Amino acid sequence: MKVRAAVLREMGKSAPYVDSRPLSIETLNLSPPGIGELRVRVLAAGLCHSDLSVIDGSRPRPMPMVLGHEATGEVVELGADVRDFSVGDRVVFSFVPMCGHCLPCASGRPVLCEPGAAANAQGHLLAGGSHWSDADGAPLLHHLGVSGFAEYTVVSARSAVRIDADLPAEIAALFGCAVMTGVGAVINTARVQSGESVAVFGLGGVGLSSVLGAQAASAYPLIAIDVIDEKLELARALGVSHCIDARSEDVVAAIREITHGGVDYAIESVGSESVLAQAYAATRRGGTTLTLGLPAPDRLFSVPAVSLVAEERTLKGSYMGSAVPIRDIPRYIALYRAGRLPVDRLLTHRLKLDEINVAFDRLARAEGIRQVVLFDS
Repeated sequence: MKVRAAVLREMGKSAPYVDSRPLSIETLNLSPPGIGELRVRVLAAGLCHSDLSVIDGSRPRPMPMVLGHEATGEVVELGADVRDFSVGDRVVFSFVPMCGHCLPCASGRPVLCEPGAAANAQGHLLAGGSHWSDADGAPLLHHLGVSGFAEYTVVSARSAVRIDADLPAEIAALFGCAVMTGVGAVINTARVQSGESVAVFGLGGVGLSSVLGAQAASAYPLIAIDVIDEKLELARALGVSHCIDARSEDVVAAIREITHGGVDYAIESVGSESVLAQAYAATRRGGTTLTLGLPAPDRLFSVPAVSLVAEERTLKGSYMGSAVPIRDIPRYIALYRAGRLPVDRLLTHRLKLDEINVAFDRLARAEGIRQVVLFDS
């Protein structure tokens, strides 16, 4: 079938993207789903900094590629041997396909799925290969098994989680990355308990989702750190106890004063090794520093080695919120419906596909929180 989609053919084009146009809107060919796969009509797709990191080249991927990984849609066709979905089901995509058989999957850590990671690195689906080709018949690759910036896409059934059909699409999309990653870091990776202190460094979609997760876990004090007034104001509105403007305050000293020595959990969501160093320095003896951001592969980070032993410190990564998506996405949606996770507060811009380069300029300037492309029904 013919599908309009946003194609990235070359990484590293300079901003402003409204001029350089790294993403071209093209009419592509999308082949039918194979064994264990679904064809899905995409309803909404969020713009994430991980997409921008592919555009600017700091997270290299094979090219050319149909971009987008945070999305929701409606199943319109089933491949052979698909038993857990029906045509008409609404789904949220998980950007790591999970084989269910490798050691991480069998150990309850499916976001570390080894075949899934290998497929994502190649730009293929879990079963191998690509369903995309351009107008000349040249193949294109899938982004993280999703390729959500497209009217339709084909995914592995193991990249989809069924959700209730009445959840607005622009909200549902956010559960596929920002919410799953940020809330999951608090609930699954850190396992924050009521009354424990949390500091969140960086208030993008993932960082503010961590704020929501920490608020739902009754963390206190809950401290938000950023350099943009709009984001600090939103954090205040979401119920943090303290905001720190990193432009004008000594962040580590301020956190240590507020908490009398450091937080139980410091969460870094910027993808910056210098911010991660701040987060580590602001963590108390016996505390845990978590990093969610994805810096460029050549960036290095060091800590005083003795502190890990003498202060019983923990430094942890959290990928995709240490999630079990089939369990966690419905759970987080239930918390949203109960008013415990006001995810709708993160949505700042609704877009058309043709506006996507302008929207990535906005993301590069750190304006807004979550922007969502809405597709016509």
